[in-house]
Amino acid sequence: MCGITGWINLKKDKSINDRAILHEMCERMKHRGPDSEGLWNEDTVALGMRRLSIIDLATGEQPVYNEDKSVVVVMNGELYNFREVRADLEERGHKFETHSDTEILPHLYEEFGDAMLDQINGMFAFALWDKLRERMLIARDRFGEKPLYYGVFDGTLVFGSELKVLLANPLVKTELNLDAVRQFLSFDYVPAPASIYKNIFKLPAAHCLTVENGKVSTKRYWNLTWEKSESDFDSKTEELRTLLADAVRMRLVSDVPLGILLSGGIDSSTVAAYATQFSTERVKTFSIGFEEDSFDESKFARQVAEHLGTEHYEERLSVGKAADLISQIGTWLDEPMSDGSLIPTFLLSRFVRRHVTVALGGDGGDEIFAGYPMYWAHRVARAYERIPKAIRSGMIEPVVNSLPVSTKNMSFDYKAKRFVAASKYDLVTRHHSYFGSFSPDGQRRVLSRDVLEQTEEDVYRSARELLRICDATNDIEKMQFLDINYYMAEDILTKVDRASMAVSLEVRAPFLDPRVAQFAASIPIDYKLKGNKGKYILKKAVEPLLPASILKRPKKGFGIPIAEWLKGRLNPLLHDLLDPSRLRDQGLFDPKFVAKLIGEHESGAASHHKQLWTLLVFQLWIDNFLRTD
Repeated sequence: MCGITGWINLKKDKSINDRAILHEMCERMKHRGPDSEGLWNEDTVALGMRRLSIIDLATGEQPVYNEDKSVVVVMNGELYNFREVRADLEERGHKFETHSDTEILPHLYEEFGDAMLDQINGMFAFALWDKLRERMLIARDRFGEKPLYYGVFDGTLVFGSELKVLLANPLVKTELNLDAVRQFLSFDYVPAPASIYKNIFKLPAAHCLTVENGKVSTKRYWNLTWEKSESDFDSKTEELRTLLADAVRMRLVSDVPLGILLSGGIDSSTVAAYATQFSTERVKTFSIGFEEDSFDESKFARQVAEHLGTEHYEERLSVGKAADLISQIGTWLDEPMSDGSLIPTFLLSRFVRRHVTVALGGDGGDEIFAGYPMYWAHRVARAYERIPKAIRSGMIEPVVNSLPVSTKNMSFDYKAKRFVAASKYDLVTRHHSYFGSFSPDGQRRVLSRDVLEQTEEDVYRSARELLRICDATNDIEKMQFLDINYYMAEDILTKVDRASMAVSLEVRAPFLDPRVAQFAASIPIDYKLKGNKGKYILKKAVEPLLPASILKRPKKGFGIPIAEWLKGRLNPLLHDLLDPSRLRDQGLFDPKFVAKLIGEHESGAASHHKQLWTLLVFQLWIDNFLRTD
């Protein structure tokens, strides 16, 4: 696990050889790789990296080269099948100088060109320079586990693993992307290829970028297919067991201590169960707990740990300790993201890093096996649409909207109100309104008139366009496809990457083995979502490995009591950062509407914690990355 950066001059009419700038860019991501630094530059090209030593501790430094050093590579991430690929390359006559996974890349490029990407199974972002062809290839893994930002400034393509890395280069100039602000309000993150800055982009998952003859181009190199394969449920269940076991086995390869992030949910418990089958040592598992019962899952993690016989570590946190971290978010989160689970993810990562350097987690299970309640909600929505509109608007919705407000995690009133509010929208808008902060109607009220006039009204246009390359034939699998490319890639995986890398911890996701994901896409939807039960086939597959109580418990999520904090501990910060005069000076949000949200939330008339938290996080980001005074 590392961080990478660099540049290439597209004009070829001037040389860039400033190693001091390259070093400063690497310093901005030292947390991603505290063990060493690698710098390389030649004529108009520069590559830099910071290394967190995981594989081949003695000789695994970067950059790496082919035999004649005509191909040079820096990489962030891990290639899990590198040993098998290396053996094949050696049979083809390639010679290696290290035992690192990164070194297979220049040799794969020699052998296969850009088709090398079909050969690797891993999480990665890498940059490769072909000296002979004067050509650069940059690629991001299939699901976006590892980040990559880029932009062209004064004829130079500059790239890096984090936004703050690019900002260290004096060529880079930034301007707030107002369309991205609207997307952030809708999704709680800024989806690729956009970033919060107008002239900086994210390379989307499963995409590669090439620079040749002064031209920059991007393309998708891989995609899931939802074409169904023929087989009965029992056969598919057995096939899934085999795939999951091998995915976990591959991700246990490490030359440093390793553990499992255990929440007590089905996904992380599955990973832990298979890890105990392959590890030669007693498996270490880690969890954190909170004082508030509706947010605390530690007892379930303990139950799984006892069942599997793992060496379990647990840290119990007060809400105060977690809340104290919120003001620090903006210092290391260089693009706004309002996923509330960012805080417990960081706390867990910090706790785990005291014991191990690598951890396996359960991310991806909900997206590929239809585990989120909102998938079932779409089935309910189709039935709800058949109810006469007069009854819906005149009877059902008033009753739902009058339900008493609860601040418990995923309370019934919260989900019911979200459901009826989103029911009037089309499929894509409805889907994202279930869990986003501001619906289209909410955006029109919270944004200033100037911002509304300057931005694209349909923030979900890119999502609809993405569906054109999806061959799924039912609505639920189409929404799974969107979640894999949007929510999972740009929220879940970004959250895990930033939170874990802030403390130099590598996190691996066995569910995102492309073989597992493609399997999930190829099975009938009823194997995944049976009635209102998500992840049906997954639960059947691991039934012999886990306690029945874990398999039957409802999904809770990894949250924090934001609704209560905004009334109590965070209330002064809320009023400070969302002060009407401050908002008027910024010119982005309507101060009156924001004040209305605050007032209704404080009085208990409504729970606006998601909207207020999103606005609060944005202000924290502004104070750290967009201040002009």
